[in-house]
Amino acid sequence: MSRIVRQRKRKSRRAKPSLRAIWRTNIDDHTIGLAWSPDGKILAAAGVSGPITLFNGAEGAVQHRLPGHALDTMAISWHKDSRLLASVGQDGKVRVWDAETGRQRSELAGGASWVERVAFSPVGDWLVSAAGRKLRLWNSNGELIREYPDANSTITDIKWRYDGKQFAISAYNGVVLYDTAEAEPLRRFEWQGSTLTLEWSPDGKYIATGDQDSTVHFWIADTGQDLQMWGYETKVLELAWSFNSRYLATGGGTQIVIWDCTGKGPANTRPIMLEGHQHLIKHLEFQRKGMLLASGGNDGLLAIWKIKKKKPALLADAVFKAPIASLVWSPDDRCIAVSDESGALSIAAVKRV
Repeated sequence: MSRIVRQRKRKSRRAKPSLRAIWRTNIDDHTIGLAWSPDGKILAAAGVSGPITLFNGAEGAVQHRLPGHALDTMAISWHKDSRLLASVGQDGKVRVWDAETGRQRSELAGGASWVERVAFSPVGDWLVSAAGRKLRLWNSNGELIREYPDANSTITDIKWRYDGKQFAISAYNGVVLYDTAEAEPLRRFEWQGSTLTLEWSPDGKYIATGDQDSTVHFWIADTGQDLQMWGYETKVLELAWSFNSRYLATGGGTQIVIWDCTGKGPANTRPIMLEGHQHLIKHLEFQRKGMLLASGGNDGLLAIWKIKKKKPALLADAVFKAPIASLVWSPDDRCIAVSDESGALSIAAVKRV
């Protein structure tokens, strides 16, 4: 167990801005999700009121406007081949769209009036959805493969392991692991508290969770052993792993807290602390193969950090007119898409460092 010691936070070093705008637009809606297709050619932007816009990633031209969900869209996810996009919403449906034609391929019953979560496997041909306590596994053709026993409480998040064969869900009582070939859960990591979000480390060793009681848990996937980090300002909804599984960046306040997971792990170690945001951090994301970390906050600040153990640095920042709603790196790590709550959407290139 480790506690954050704020008096010993590490300050970042500011460098000259290195962001170059590529294109900008406005979707006139609060963006609930941004997602690049795996091939990097399309950027999907889902508005909270329902519609989903598919942009040409290079130049910003609108390729298709999908109707999305009649009430609100909740989440989106791309298939590995970049042709299919799944979405879920408050109409109780899972919808699968053909990105080339803009037409709906499948309409699936989520199992409850709201479907909050959806995730395509990064490797296999599976799609998992969560609606309240209902958990269902589909294939990309829209065929139901399996409905799992109801979770103990509302499912708050779903994440796949790197190999696409197992996935984890979070709920009130901790984390549950599933295998696509098994009808029953593989393992339960129980904890008496409300788990809000989870991220599986790229190497599959750790499952990190952000919790309602202002803590972060590290679960060791092979053993079920857990480590708890506490001292956050508020509940933790922001987690991001570096591509090499060394660092876990966490929000839960106005400062970014980064745990080093090398050696014996993060227990009883002092985290890296990064200052820069004036209000709560809302989004964190590492590059897919690099060590740049993007953060976005309620202050409208987008910040790009170079993460090193001894000399972390703030490389670039930009201020939006409204709180940051979504951010995501492109698959090649060369640019980042950012939207704010007013609907402004910007794609910027980051200089190589």
